[in-house]
Amino acid sequence: MIGLIFGETDFPKQILKKIKGKKKYLIIDLTKNKKFKKDINSYSVSLGQFGKIIKILKENNCRKVIFAGKVKKPIFSKLRLDLKGFYYMPRIIKSYKLGDAAILKEIINIFKKEKVTTLNSLFFNPELTLKKGIYTKIEPSKNDREDINKVISTLFKLGAYTFSQGVVVRNKKIIAIEGKGGTQKMLQKCKSKKFRNQGVLVKMPKKKQDLRIDLPTVGLKTLKQCKSVGLKGIVLKNKQNVFLEKNKCINFANKNKLFIKVI
Repeated sequence: MIGLIFGETDFPKQILKKIKGKKKYLIIDLTKNKKFKKDINSYSVSLGQFGKIIKILKENNCRKVIFAGKVKKPIFSKLRLDLKGFYYMPRIIKSYKLGDAAILKEIINIFKKEKVTTLNSLFFNPELTLKKGIYTKIEPSKNDREDINKVISTLFKLGAYTFSQGVVVRNKKIIAIEGKGGTQKMLQKCKSKKFRNQGVLVKMPKKKQDLRIDLPTVGLKTLKQCKSVGLKGIVLKNKQNVFLEKNKCINFANKNKLFIKVI
């Protein structure tokens, strides 16, 4: 039995599609609109109900879990806490101040203390990550490569715990760094009438991030946003990404003269 702790995005749907009918599972549904409520193996739980989550896992002899999808940061004062929630919440609140990576790392530590092992989110879907290489007809130019190097050095200098998995660079200038609002809000700030088909989006894991969970995720929507704001390509880290709708993304990139590079 595997525990699937699901948030938003289409990534959880891909995992479920892969294992349904092949492996016993249960779902801890943390989505806002309870997307998985029709599944008979799904449990709707508040993020603050650690006791209930642990109880569900143990009653079903479930000692391994996978995290997938985004979970919106809660308003702690409005959380429905159970006894274990009250016990663990101070640790979560403390890590909250350090950023997403710290929160997720703390949750993994809580599960470990409860003797529940966290597996890599790509455990059942290794095909959803890209390896090193160029996946499009268009390749980065010399200027693009200089932009990419600029981004990598910027990401390296950021603090150990940040919200940033993405940076946009154009003409050797950092024009946006991903904040709490995520990639979409960051890209909205990058639209330029002057510069078209210039600039690169680089998405890489945060510093000290536990690579089992919350890997940078890219899909067709991301490519379309990059095109709409005038960027030329996307760069990801080798095997440290979740790439959805691969064929559609590559076809769209080729049609619109974008590049997809994995370093």
